[in-house]
Amino acid sequence: MSHRNPIRTGWFKSSYSNPAQSCVEVRFDDGIVRVRDSKADGAGPVIAVSAASWKAFLRAR
Repeated sequence: MSHRNPIRTGWFKSSYSNPAQSCVEVRFDDGIVRVRDSKADGAGPVIAVSAASWKAFLRAR
């Protein structure tokens, strides 16, 4: 996943996906990382985790 400036960048998709594929979308928001399913078009559930938890998740892959 590409790493962008974590200051209110809005929702973005993984750099591993292409425009025709569904993927996760991520948003950085005041120390909270929000994750959602792109194919839900913003209507589905959002998982929110701390920035520290997100960093640990990325290191574990």
